[in-house]
Amino acid sequence: MKIGAISLGCDKNRVDTEKMLARLTSGGHTLVGTEDDADIIIINTCAFIDSAKEESIDEILRAIASKTEYGNKKIIVTGCLAQRYSEQLKEEFPEVDALLGVHDYDEILQTVNSVAAGNKIVGGGDKCLFYADRVLTTPYHYAYLKIADGCDNHCTYCAIPFIRGKYRSERMEDLLAEARKLRDDGVKELILVAQDVTRYGMDFDGRSHLKELVIELEKVGFEWIRLLYLEPEMVDDSLIEFVANEPQVVKYMDIPLQHVDSEILKRMGRHTDRRSTIELIRKVKAMGITVRTTFICGFPGESERAYKELEDFVREERPDYAGFFAYSREEGTAADRLHGHLPEEVKLKRTENLRKLQAQIIEERHRAMVGSVVQAIYEDIDYDRQMFVGRCAAQAPDIDSVIYFTSERPVDIGSFYSVEIVGVDGIDLLGRVKQ
Repeated sequence: MKIGAISLGCDKNRVDTEKMLARLTSGGHTLVGTEDDADIIIINTCAFIDSAKEESIDEILRAIASKTEYGNKKIIVTGCLAQRYSEQLKEEFPEVDALLGVHDYDEILQTVNSVAAGNKIVGGGDKCLFYADRVLTTPYHYAYLKIADGCDNHCTYCAIPFIRGKYRSERMEDLLAEARKLRDDGVKELILVAQDVTRYGMDFDGRSHLKELVIELEKVGFEWIRLLYLEPEMVDDSLIEFVANEPQVVKYMDIPLQHVDSEILKRMGRHTDRRSTIELIRKVKAMGITVRTTFICGFPGESERAYKELEDFVREERPDYAGFFAYSREEGTAADRLHGHLPEEVKLKRTENLRKLQAQIIEERHRAMVGSVVQAIYEDIDYDRQMFVGRCAAQAPDIDSVIYFTSERPVDIGSFYSVEIVGVDGIDLLGRVKQ
């Protein structure tokens, strides 16, 4: 069968999709690039916030339209939306042939064969076994390594524990075997992801094994190892020094802070406060480490004073990169039952104001980089600009800015070059390869 796949949401979801595709190709199926060419369309969905759910529904409707137009196509919906809303999806979209939740990926090959025979499937598994093979959907020079699934933090706004279950670390020997395969496939930048990478291994024996895992991964032979999603209360002096000093670890930490007002953080179920948050960011930046973070705007009870405190924090502490998201009310979460929900227009206005402020901070920081030289990995070509596109260590793929650069000598995708920064274009950098 010809399989077309759409992966939505986070990079953790992307890894799940890549492993499903590997299972399917091992079973003799062929991957195609468009829905029109596919016999079976797989949509791996996200259900984290309202906008993600809307995007997932839109893709399901697109697949249904393709099925209606071309006929004989089958649709399989997988992932978080299917896990959380399987009964509703089954009722509202009878055109969907199979619904598989986040614990049903082991069943994808059997499901494809079954729906091809005309059957309807609704998964109900409670565990997905580790699977090392991947069909990379990223450029071949970087890949994500999902080191754990689920979450035990139970932040009041988040439905992930309901969807993904308890925190479950993958065995270190399995991750190292997967990493070696990725290295052999040409991966140079390995990006560690989980809902919370700092707690890797705590479900084994009650202590974090993140540093131990990274040290073993360094022996595999990657140019860069990047850590995403580090919970702030777990980022201690030892981890900061580790990131700052390990030669292959990128000097970059993605630490989702979510807010800075102490009362709002308490209502969120976070384990930090204003003072510890400011101290943490200052410590990390003092060690020369790039800070990326995320904030939720308009959480229930966020007063003008609390919002102003967040705005002042961004202006004064100047995170290198930050994402801002309007609070999304999720049924079943503790925050859904809180008093003080704000009007949508207030949440959106605060979000947009902070995004504009952060863009100014990034542009100012980038202007100060003019004349410096950075190591950049070449990733793409922008034909409209007639320039190459790359990233330095301070830029993670897809979420941060990029470097547009020129070169008077040939360059190869996935290779590193010394790039002199010569200007800025909004939040992006402009450069040229040093001769």
